[in-house]
Amino acid sequence: MSIFVLGWLIALWVFWIVPVFILRVRSKAVRRSRTDHFSLVGMLLQVAAYPIAAVAIDPASFSSWRLTLSVLVGIVALLFMWSAIPALGKQWRLAAGVNEGHELVQSGPYGIVRHPIYTSMLALLLATALLFTPWLRIGIAVVIFWIGTQIRIRAEERILAVHFGKTFEDYRMRVPAMVPWLH
Repeated sequence: MSIFVLGWLIALWVFWIVPVFILRVRSKAVRRSRTDHFSLVGMLLQVAAYPIAAVAIDPASFSSWRLTLSVLVGIVALLFMWSAIPALGKQWRLAAGVNEGHELVQSGPYGIVRHPIYTSMLALLLATALLFTPWLRIGIAVVIFWIGTQIRIRAEERILAVHFGKTFEDYRMRVPAMVPWLH
């Protein structure tokens, strides 16, 4: 593995996780009013997808076009992560739920997709896997990630629909869940 490829992978992960730690501290003081703890099952599946995609490194799978695609997808992951968490501010949380005084964010990346953090997580998974992972393992990882994400999206959207009613339903009909331009 070249030093550039290793450096890219380390930088991608470090820069991706920085906003998580910065804003996690800010959101701890917020009072929770409703939480769906089952959404954590979805998170476990999402997290399980990363080692499936990254552990089976096959140097023969590496190519310059895969590196280029990894960098492009990685930039998408960073852009969504660095814009989504600040847009949520104190409302960001791990488990699906709403806080006291919760607002429905519909601007910034939330005007492109309803779940830009999950879009970012999928892009991070793909950017990592594209470097050296055989296509079959990438497919398996994406399916597991997608199942976990669907669990989380359903949990979050149930709570948001109850909390925001027609406002959320209008937003849901107007903005795709995770993939821009794909309703």
